Amino acid sequence: MIPGPGAGRPCITLVVNPASNKGGAATIGRLVAEHLSAAARVRVLSGRSQAESVSLLAHAADGADAVIVCGGDGIVHLAVNALAEGRVPLGIIPAGTGNDTAIALGVDPDPRRAADSLLAALLAGSVRRIDLGHCAAVPVAPGATGRWWVTMLYAGFDSAVNERANAMRWPKGRRRYDLAIAAELVSMKIRRMGLTLDDRVLELPVTLVAIGNGPQYGGGKLMTPPAKMDDGLFDVTVVGAVSRLTLARLAPRLPTAGHIGHPAVSQYRAREVTFDAPDTVAYADGERVGELPIRTVCVPAALPVLVPIGLLPAGLSR
Repeated sequence: MIPGPGAGRPCITLVVNPASNKGGAATIGRLVAEHLSAAARVRVLSGRSQAESVSLLAHAADGADAVIVCGGDGIVHLAVNALAEGRVPLGIIPAGTGNDTAIALGVDPDPRRAADSLLAALLAGSVRRIDLGHCAAVPVAPGATGRWWVTMLYAGFDSAVNERANAMRWPKGRRRYDLAIAAELVSMKIRRMGLTLDDRVLELPVTLVAIGNGPQYGGGKLMTPPAKMDDGLFDVTVVGAVSRLTLARLAPRLPTAGHIGHPAVSQYRAREVTFDAPDTVAYADGERVGELPIRTVCVPAALPVLVPIGLLPAGLSR
């Protein structure tokens, strides 16, 4: 249960993405705001578009002891870009379709229990600083320098699926993504990619490359299972040239990291990664970053986050 109200009530900014999970996040946001208000001063911000959310997040930390976002990985990505290298911790109420960052940080999927644990963490000072990726790409907010990301930066088959799905007007929801996967499989191409991992330079045919600050993306795909958000390094998974049939067989095994050990799959660790391939776009945390080449650097301890007390989440090492 949430501790009872007292003189030292913390101030929380709750940022809700009302469009997340087909509008379900708006309902969850109202529930969480009411629940937190029993023991904290809560200011609720709700953007009706990405641009409005970015504008609201720019000032969300002002006068706040914590910023808590309610939604999926999209609103988390925007919040990370607003709070990076600051002192106000981020908390996450998972209310999207993927919730990969929340899972990596050990947040309970139930909104009430998540709210309880985040408030308890704030009151107890259970705050950890995690690493972030940074790249010189189109920034989220005007005037910012580059782009921050928190779970995964990827390019190749999966980013092409994202690009195709975003261009589709129908159908809505998960079905659109499933159709984009099917269409991309038909037109799938192997890319010749240049890959620089710190001082190691590779050039090889790839199906996709995933640079992981955290272990998973895409709603539970453990693409870089050893990745920890507090070790100062990226884990990089390269899926080399494979057939459509092999890729279709590997895909269902990603939630259990069943692709690891396949002869076409290689793993690396690096602090700095550059990848380059013609006509290839990169995505991070499910959001479009831009066309390759892109160079990204792991910035240690770049973001304070609220972590449930007593847990060692899958995405943290200490």
